[in-house]
Amino acid sequence: MHAYRTHTCGQLKAEDAGSPARLSGWVHRKRDHGNLLFVDLRDNYGITQVVTDISSPVFQVLEGARPESVVTVTGKVVRRSAETINPKLPTGEIELVVAEAEIQSMAELLPIQVAGDQEYPEDMRLKHRFLDLRREKVHANMLLRSRVIAYLRQAMIAQGFTEFQTPILTASSPEGARDYLVPSRLHPGKFYALPQAPQQFKQLLMVAGFDKYFQVAPCFRDEAGRADRSPGEFYQLDFEMSYVTQDDVFAAIEPVLQGVFETFGNGRKVTPAPFPRIPYQESMLKYGSDKPDLRNPIEIADVTEPFRGSGFGLFAKLVDKGAVVRAIPAPGAAGQPRSWFDKLNEWARENGAGGLGYIQFAADGPKGPIAKNLEPAAVEAIKAAANLKDGDAVFFACDKGDAAAKFAGLVRTKLGNELDLLEKDVFKFCWTVDFPMYELNDEGRVEFCHNPFSMPQGGMDALLNQDPLTINAYQYDIVCNGVELSSGAIRNHRPDIMYKAFEIAGYSAAHVEEHFGGMLNAFKYGAPPHGGSAPGIDRIVMLLADEPNIREVILFPMNQQAQDLLMQAPAEVTPERLRELHLKLDLPKPKKEG
Repeated sequence: MHAYRTHTCGQLKAEDAGSPARLSGWVHRKRDHGNLLFVDLRDNYGITQVVTDISSPVFQVLEGARPESVVTVTGKVVRRSAETINPKLPTGEIELVVAEAEIQSMAELLPIQVAGDQEYPEDMRLKHRFLDLRREKVHANMLLRSRVIAYLRQAMIAQGFTEFQTPILTASSPEGARDYLVPSRLHPGKFYALPQAPQQFKQLLMVAGFDKYFQVAPCFRDEAGRADRSPGEFYQLDFEMSYVTQDDVFAAIEPVLQGVFETFGNGRKVTPAPFPRIPYQESMLKYGSDKPDLRNPIEIADVTEPFRGSGFGLFAKLVDKGAVVRAIPAPGAAGQPRSWFDKLNEWARENGAGGLGYIQFAADGPKGPIAKNLEPAAVEAIKAAANLKDGDAVFFACDKGDAAAKFAGLVRTKLGNELDLLEKDVFKFCWTVDFPMYELNDEGRVEFCHNPFSMPQGGMDALLNQDPLTINAYQYDIVCNGVELSSGAIRNHRPDIMYKAFEIAGYSAAHVEEHFGGMLNAFKYGAPPHGGSAPGIDRIVMLLADEPNIREVILFPMNQQAQDLLMQAPAEVTPERLRELHLKLDLPKPKKEG
């Protein structure tokens, strides 16, 4: 018999009754019934109930084992009586009657309990993450993550992609978020950077002729954490393809995403491929976001014209100054009490707006402060434009274009949750496409709107002959349930188009060569048209696990202050190590109190 186990704690079934077995695992729970001691023994695979009676010499051994001690038990598998069967456990029809028991490792008193679902502060959980990872839900999330990554890897290989590993120590990037820098001992005063993404390397792989690349890629960004973004590091399914159009990229990744969400979604519906494509401008108008949550049925409408020159002076004056008005329907909300509308008005003020005007379309006519001051024809025009019916209400956002769109999007999300409108048990995918290439900054100068390395739609002809603010890029985002899984693009692989694109945004050819010379030089020796994307693995698992916080699906996450509380990182280093790296510290002076 094996020294530690003949079976796992999730393996024994009714057909094993009568057989000898040896199990090893953690003491999950103990129940002392006087003459009988029941122990739930847990390992990675499940839980098996083991039992001993007071007359057995192993009774004292198991009774003295604290929760989370590691024990090995040997005995005979027996069927449970009908009334004691536990249908919630795969091993619930049997128990192991223990003849021998050995404590492999005695646990001290626990700082957090593993059994049960008690909540603990995040800092306590992260400091004792090795215990937190034993807890059922967290443990299941990590196993889910592993299975998802294995599925993605197999699915990409099945699509004809080849896996490569790109460098972790690389050059600092002048664009994007802050890099993590690594000092070079052999080259004093010089630094490597950890890659924010393998972007330049994967494009160089296309130039090198590898055609279809993918990688489960670690990425590093020195940025603040939030619910859907882990500070420090994250993983993405990075891929790139040569000789492709935007349609080809979509056709390659859609079945992979549809498949992984169908496989691990526990029966939840998944948008079938091909996913809907929503132009950026339409998405900002209808949903107030370039990451639309299509579970929410509310669609925003433009109602600027009914307010132009109207009796509602506040909006009319703003419209004359270039503002727009967005209508956000609230289906079935006309009958809500005044207090409900007042709370939304207060919420709007807390979110930086002056308030939140509304109209209620009651059975006996429109009601509310705006309806009292607005001409009946304008009210009817709003009702028609926003596709409203009696019994509905509508809220308004009035501001300059982008600001109005974003606030209307916040209101749409708030109303969807308040009125419980979101479709349940579904993963709704879409592509956001046709992102603008350029925008005006606060000083009125043209600058890149999103990714400067995307191919402009229309190529060089568009750059030479179109108003820059009308040029769209071959850039796209994949969105699921309002969560952006990734951005991607058909890349600008032509040096002449790249020089011109940057020139329009105010950059000289010398600047482009200085900052992007490596990739630009490669493009001068025959670069195929190429494009790709990089869906975030952490976010995919977060959605599948139905977790609101991304740290719940990462093995050893940092906290929001980018600290690893378990390993105590970041940490100071010795003066000797600093001298070896040719570094001196210039720390900020502590702030004076008072």
